[in-house]
Amino acid sequence: MIQFDQSAIQRTIPHRYPFLLIDRVTELEPGRRIVGIKNFTGNEEPPLGYSPDSPLVPMGILLEAVTQLGAILVLQRPGMAGKIAFILQINSAQLHQPVRPGDTLRLEAEVVKMGERFGELRGTAYRAGELVAEGQMRFAVANASEVLPSGGQ
Repeated sequence: MIQFDQSAIQRTIPHRYPFLLIDRVTELEPGRRIVGIKNFTGNEEPPLGYSPDSPLVPMGILLEAVTQLGAILVLQRPGMAGKIAFILQINSAQLHQPVRPGDTLRLEAEVVKMGERFGELRGTAYRAGELVAEGQMRFAVANASEVLPSGGQ
């Protein structure tokens, strides 16, 4: 079983603080499935939204976290060096329970379809074993040098 710490995650995807939303990868089945952890704290830079008295993590942030995890999975395939994966479409998304600062989520992403340049992922987020959010998204893979200003460095 393959695991990733922060430095391995940052070598794989271009996201950095405050928008790197994966703390650790705990399981990786190349080409199939990945599991990671995200700890939401009260001092996160991404907006915790809604009300200072009752902060909630917005659904968009949850979907981004699952998508980043999926990008790590996709970019572990052979021939992906120098590539970047990004969202094209969110086909479905459901929030089943609110997520708040202090929550630790177990995120999962699995490949639904995978082609050379396009694919589809299904993602889920769990808190203490209970499903809190799920969604399905389409993504594309491109050369980082064509997409990122720094050329993917």
